[in-house]
Amino acid sequence: MELPRRERGDELLPPGAMIAMRERMRAHARKHDLATVIAYAFDHRTRVLPFVFYDFKVAPAGVRAIGSALVDAGFGKTRIVLQQWNRKFSPLHMRLDGRIPDLFMVSSMHLHGSECDRLIREACQIPPERRPLIIAGGPRVIYEPWNVFGADPDDPWAADVAVTGEEYVLLSLLDVLFSMKAADESMRAVFLRARDSGALDDIPGLVYAQSSKSGGPPEELVDTGVQRLLGDLDELPSMVHGYRLIEPPSSGPALGSHALDAVRVGKLAPVSTTVLTFGCKFRCKYCPIPAYNQSQYRTKSGERIAEEINEVYDTYRIRIFFGADDNFLNRTERTLDIVEHLARRAAERRDEHDRIRIATEATVHDTVRMAEHLPLIRRAGVGYIWLGVEDITATLVKKGQDEDKTLTAFRLLREAGINPMPMMMHHDKQPLVTFKGNYGLLNQMRQLRKAGSLSVQITMLTPSPGSQWYVDTFTSGTAFTRVGEASIVPHIMDGNYVIASKHKQPWTRQLNLLAAYTYFYNPARLLSSLVLSKSWAPLSALDRRLRREDPEGGPRPTPSRMIRRHFSDAMFQATGIAGLAFTWFRTLRWTVRLMRDPIARASHPPISPFPMRSVDGHPAAHALPGTAIAADRVLHPRPVPKQERREVAAEVATR
Repeated sequence: MELPRRERGDELLPPGAMIAMRERMRAHARKHDLATVIAYAFDHRTRVLPFVFYDFKVAPAGVRAIGSALVDAGFGKTRIVLQQWNRKFSPLHMRLDGRIPDLFMVSSMHLHGSECDRLIREACQIPPERRPLIIAGGPRVIYEPWNVFGADPDDPWAADVAVTGEEYVLLSLLDVLFSMKAADESMRAVFLRARDSGALDDIPGLVYAQSSKSGGPPEELVDTGVQRLLGDLDELPSMVHGYRLIEPPSSGPALGSHALDAVRVGKLAPVSTTVLTFGCKFRCKYCPIPAYNQSQYRTKSGERIAEEINEVYDTYRIRIFFGADDNFLNRTERTLDIVEHLARRAAERRDEHDRIRIATEATVHDTVRMAEHLPLIRRAGVGYIWLGVEDITATLVKKGQDEDKTLTAFRLLREAGINPMPMMMHHDKQPLVTFKGNYGLLNQMRQLRKAGSLSVQITMLTPSPGSQWYVDTFTSGTAFTRVGEASIVPHIMDGNYVIASKHKQPWTRQLNLLAAYTYFYNPARLLSSLVLSKSWAPLSALDRRLRREDPEGGPRPTPSRMIRRHFSDAMFQATGIAGLAFTWFRTLRWTVRLMRDPIARASHPPISPFPMRSVDGHPAAHALPGTAIAADRVLHPRPVPKQERREVAAEVATR
């Protein structure tokens, strides 16, 4: 089920709201000493194609954004722990500046949910008088916030609050807490007081629990509604701050004495995920992105992006930037503003397409529409575009693509010197091979490779929280709840495992995925790529065009650069083959289960085990259909007026 839309005209924050919030937080920082640990949950069992190896080379943008917001506000005692580098990290052993932190935050995707739960559970084992305020966030929490509240009465654990929004929601929460905080009061104590007084109910984007009197699981969850989005992304603090806070790799459970040195940041995390744009014009039923963005398209200005990329490069020597875009080519004028500034900076450096490289995501339809601007996009440093092809015949999903348009988009990108990187989706009705047409999965792999694809992502159509198809996938009996004795655990919910299918032999779908990857990545293709490189033609075509348009406009390609470009195809093949070994090892066992064991199917979506309601007693915005509402229990006997809340907060602040 998609997130509900706010009232028209109320989807975005007022201009300047984030800047004003940052100023208020700086005022709080002068009065309060705050220590924070932010953990990015990572389950190492998720390491399969297409992201194996790359997942260790990236410091995720979400936790860096939160860290940057805190440092920008003046709270420098902040540390970011990445579990891919710190697998054994334990909140029980964390000390920052010699003390248990005041805040412990956990960010998690759904597939890393098991590790997220472990981190929260261990944080809850800290004695209550010393326990930090536990805040959970990330994609998992945005769509299913109840997952961070434990339901086992024999093992009670829970986050104190789930943030279902972005940086502004978190800062709004802290703003209220600081305005009410007494001198020696802990952050968790003031949170509990603010929660019980209703002071948090005017902050859209929070879910918190009404605790059980017996100390067991929550009695119900209170949802303050869908967040208001930041429209002008230029109001965000610079992303450069977050890198200063990263915990060095370690095999132990405790924190180090200091954060990662700037010199090592670029070596350990040579790829930077970067916020450029948010939003997409298409409304694919399997995708939660449009509803999350409230059908808005949000961007940073080209000038801000160019400055930020240069700042990160100058500080950490990070050269590769991946735009965390939903559809970078969604709007022509916004795209051109960005690439014109990036191209100008590249020209000033006299190192077009070499020193700083940018990758992003787009659709086939918009790539063809922007054909005349692709050379400029390449001059801006964009060398790779991940294309949401899904199915080149448009049988599964129709979003302006077909076979001709897909191949045209590939040709246009390669002529401009940009490598197309397709993202494909397999489904029940698609055969492995067809002898007429290109409907078969291997047929499409052949066409994409022939058209110049260096890599490919292939996933099975699976339930995606927050999408239109999500509830129907369960109510129709498509989704599995158990295969033999194995339940559907979070780390296999990434599209690489068949966990939803109506096919009579679902194991064949799993083998199809492995066969398609093996067809694309194999030793024979690796050897051929050393001679007939798919990455060579774009370079020569681009350089010839540049020489004709502006013979004095840029440096000629050096032999070393030409050699690197030629062998980049082989590099992708070698990496893909190594990653395929991980994928076969992890998913082949699941294939055997699908062949051998009985499959239990779902009849309803995984709703919250707790009653959920809005602050005024209506159904919660983040609840799925069928979620109970505890109408006989309300958190506040009467609505608390805003003025009364402010008076209480002012009185406490002065005290």
